[in-house]
Amino acid sequence: MQFQVPQFIEVEDKIFGPLTFKQFVYVGGGVGAAYMLWRVLPIYIAGPVILVIGGLAAALAFFQFNGRPFIIALENSFFYMIRSKLYLWNNVRKAKTHQEADKAAARSSTLYIPKLSESKLHELAWSLDIKERIAAGVAPDEERAGGRPPAVDVLSPIHTAQEALRATSE
Repeated sequence: MQFQVPQFIEVEDKIFGPLTFKQFVYVGGGVGAAYMLWRVLPIYIAGPVILVIGGLAAALAFFQFNGRPFIIALENSFFYMIRSKLYLWNNVRKAKTHQEADKAAARSSTLYIPKLSESKLHELAWSLDIKERIAAGVAPDEERAGGRPPAVDVLSPIHTAQEALRATSE
């Protein structure tokens, strides 16, 4: 059985003639505010204010900024004005001095780089076991130095730290 999938789900329904509900509220609010100002203030003061409010109401109802409603642009500009701004720009590229390059090379040569072996799972289990024992304070000195895992003649891979302990003690 075939079903029709709605294609234009982002298009709002026209409720009040050619206007959607939001457009109607914006236009109605603008007209109501303009009427209130016209009744309360003298015309030479109310005129410019009515034009500003009418323009804002029309922009809210009909104008789209970059394909999005104008109210979102107003919201984004408001948050831009009140939030703190931090601009970082450093276009000058700093060249490493000869001493800094030597220090970086010395640091990289002292780091332990693990080698690929037949059983990555075995090495992972070993390293986790060593870290647990170091954290518990029961690791011997050769494990604290960061040596390689002991060679164990086991045909199946070690799955847990307890199995690794049993295998090394045998």
